Amino acid sequence: MESVRSSLRYLFADLIGDHDGEPPFLPDGLPDAASLAVSEGIHLLMEYQGASYAQLYVDRIKRFVRRSNVDAAMLCEIAQLLAERMAYEDPIRIAQLRLMSLARGRRAGGRETDDVRRFRLDELIGALPQSIADSMLSGFEQIGWLGRRRIKVRFSVRSRLAVRWLKLVAGLRRWRLQSVRYAEERIWAERWLHMIARALDKQPAAAPAVIATATMIQGQGDAYRQGLADWHAIIDDLAKPTFDGALPIHDLAAAIAEARAVALAEPGQGALKRTIAQIRARALAAPSSNAAE
Repeated sequence: MESVRSSLRYLFADLIGDHDGEPPFLPDGLPDAASLAVSEGIHLLMEYQGASYAQLYVDRIKRFVRRSNVDAAMLCEIAQLLAERMAYEDPIRIAQLRLMSLARGRRAGGRETDDVRRFRLDELIGALPQSIADSMLSGFEQIGWLGRRRIKVRFSVRSRLAVRWLKLVAGLRRWRLQSVRYAEERIWAERWLHMIARALDKQPAAAPAVIATATMIQGQGDAYRQGLADWHAIIDDLAKPTFDGALPIHDLAAAIAEARAVALAEPGQGALKRTIAQIRARALAAPSSNAAE
């Protein structure tokens, strides 16, 4: 009976997030030089969501520990970027940060200013549990508001009412792992890690470039959606077909760097898609090689 209770407690903690659990241990075999980066990631995710979420982070890191072609520097990079992406900035997180900032400001005697953000409507709804969000998303899609409406949200600590509102939003943390946004982030994180592993197997020299693509996805609103779309375009049309052996790109790292530079310089995907098409055409026209096999 006690084992059943223990399993139910762990399941419940995994669903709502838990601040009271013990931090997970560092992975066995982790190089000393990477311990600080992973420890900082654990601390961040304990604060962000709880012990079970931090354990998920450690389990993901374990995939790359003791790999012969992954050194401490690469593990640090994976650990830092993974922690940043797992602590994505939804309205819940911004409310958490504002409350933390308020506490620090009171101790230091500082004065707080408002933090004003612009969100897409689907982004705000996506922070809600999926069982609630699905019907709302469907309704707003039918009237053409999804993807069009931009909503300004003020995260203020200037009044008691504003602070209470922040606490209410931050309290949604316990349902975050059931939200639409979390489901999307989980799929993205797993795919990113999978692509790193494939790069290490198929074209190790490209692994650092694949790891660094995580920095394309940041913030919220239109910038976040644009970065996500650009990331998928590069992975779907350059990295994945190279690893599958369908596209003979001999220097995938250079191809990714070229595509990323264009995406940064000319947002909107038109220039990016043309550049990707050019890279693919050059690769297919060049003499074949076994470099990606």
